[in-house]
Amino acid sequence: MYRIGFSKDIHQLVENRKLILAGVTIPFEKGEKAHSDGDVVIHALSEAILGALALGDLGTHFPDNDDKYLNIDSSIILKTVKEMMLEKSYEINNIDISISLEKPKIKPYILLMRQTLAAILDIDIDLLSIKAGTNEKMDAVGRGEAVEATAIVLLKSR
Repeated sequence: MYRIGFSKDIHQLVENRKLILAGVTIPFEKGEKAHSDGDVVIHALSEAILGALALGDLGTHFPDNDDKYLNIDSSIILKTVKEMMLEKSYEINNIDISISLEKPKIKPYILLMRQTLAAILDIDIDLLSIKAGTNEKMDAVGRGEAVEATAIVLLKSR
């Protein structure tokens, strides 16, 4: 049996925060404004997995009004969601992620991002795709005010 999940996440870019994408810190003068570390890639991916399993959204499991999750490393969130997936007897079939960001250019970091996520999920890197693009100077992402990630995941029963 297969189940598909989709999600997107967007965060404002602000000064005095780290830019963390897929568990990788990217050198830049701005980072994500968030209750957690703000990793939009991991947030979108985690929520896509939760959605595929019909387990609700990220806010249900990791509420942003709970200080327990203040500045939490998002890889902990993904590891927790992975355990939930395994408890439901599912595994990753494949993942496709898109990141929208005007600056900085993140192409040099995509392989490291894929390796990082594959290691967290304990899957082969060939099951995970990450693409980067801009919003052609349109909307908050295009003006450099935000970063957005979308993720789609296909799960299969174990």
